[in-house]
Amino acid sequence: MRKLLSAGLLTLFLCLLFSCATVEDTKRSFSKECSREIAALGIKDTYELEQFFLARNPKADKAKVRRMAGYYVTEGRFEGINSDVAFVQMCLETGFLRFGGLVKPYFNNFCGLGSMNKANPGEKFPSEAVGVRAHIQHLHAYATKDKKLRNKLVDPRYNHVKPRGKATTVWELAGTWAMDKNYGKKLDALLTELEKY
Repeated sequence: MRKLLSAGLLTLFLCLLFSCATVEDTKRSFSKECSREIAALGIKDTYELEQFFLARNPKADKAKVRRMAGYYVTEGRFEGINSDVAFVQMCLETGFLRFGGLVKPYFNNFCGLGSMNKANPGEKFPSEAVGVRAHIQHLHAYATKDKKLRNKLVDPRYNHVKPRGKATTVWELAGTWAMDKNYGKKLDALLTELEKY
């Protein structure tokens, strides 16, 4: 009787274990559509952002990508900015952390903030976390008319964004954040790709 009871409990445990794994796998395979609104809630978690990134740059420092994804999710939620949008914008601006333009990796500038020419290559931040916070804050200035930030202001160009709230969607960043007329389309395409994760 005791053997039957333990065998039954083991079977029940295994059934529950595999059914939970199946539910989780199913949940991941039916990802929702990412919003193109900047002042919105991102739907992707750190793991999904990391997997998306590594599919495009598998040689990247995985620990750094994981940290960056975590910073974007946390900072985005804190300031009411779409972490999915911010993360794909970082990917676009840095070439998936390959850099190669005026902005250098040690700047911790993940959105091309203040990058204009050789004399003005871009803002520099003391850490990855501060650089991500500045990026989120700059998007906040573009997407909202609200001048209240929950964290201390670290974006030196935050108050230069005029008018406030001039770009509420990724498409409106074309011609405002970047002069590239296809900038919004590029972000939209990356978000479509992110939706698969």
